[in-house]
Amino acid sequence: MPRRNTTLLDKRSLDRTLRRMADEVLELNGGTDHLIIVGIQRRGVQLAERLAAIIKGTEGVDVPRGALDITLYRDDLQTVGPRPVVGPTHLPWELDGKCVVIVDDVLYTGRTVRAALDELADFGRPARIALAVLVDRGGRELPIHADIVGRRSDVPKPQRVDVLLEEVDGRDAVVITAEDDA
Repeated sequence: MPRRNTTLLDKRSLDRTLRRMADEVLELNGGTDHLIIVGIQRRGVQLAERLAAIIKGTEGVDVPRGALDITLYRDDLQTVGPRPVVGPTHLPWELDGKCVVIVDDVLYTGRTVRAALDELADFGRPARIALAVLVDRGGRELPIHADIVGRRSDVPKPQRVDVLLEEVDGRDAVVITAEDDA
């Protein structure tokens, strides 16, 4: 089946969206005090780095950031295969009493976020955990919502939202991919 792609965000609109999201992170947390930004592997880590860079540019503060690999915390681990690829979790700061912002690329069922919350609990007890996602595509299976959303777009189940980032994919874009019926 041929695939049809629709661009949801191009490079310029992605950059504008991330600048707005960085401002919302600061507003939600009342500045940078006690703030830690944590990206979910894979593209959430790159998005967290970009948000931290924007904040450094506007506030002059190098916000601590980290990475979560939620592979072993997934509730569908048995469907991933016999040898799941586990990436690094990097949280070198004390989380107790901090304001942690989890960053992910796409919010869909909520299961990735649930796994991230489970993993964070193993590292401490933050004062607050917020969620920032580039795209909220709807279709939740769990009662999880994002505090900061770059773009909301109801995307039907057979379609996919692909976040492409320069650091990983060689270009910046958010694309909805649909299967053609023919």
